[in-house]
Amino acid sequence: MLDVLVRLQAWPVADVTEKIDWLRAGGLDVVAADEEIGLQAGKLHARLYDRSKCPLSLADCIALATALALDQSLATSDPALTAAAHGEGVEVIALPDRRGVRP
Repeated sequence: MLDVLVRLQAWPVADVTEKIDWLRAGGLDVVAADEEIGLQAGKLHARLYDRSKCPLSLADCIALATALALDQSLATSDPALTAAAHGEGVEVIALPDRRGVRP
């Protein structure tokens, strides 16, 4: 999230980190990606990634592996990640993308 907002949307880093701090203060849990999650993410990426049909990033797979490990839903605006999560039996909280479209 930080990378996309700073690199692609040209938000100042301080603004993005402030917004993340607000989310954490509001109850967002931040968890470490441990070895188990990292290995699961690699397996998911190796099995699911397809450049044209399922363009998942490794970061997407880390998010999905974390949701699986914690038995939690996954909030995303990404259609490929939504499809992969559904395929893995993970509930998705569909967020609007920059055009207001939800996956």
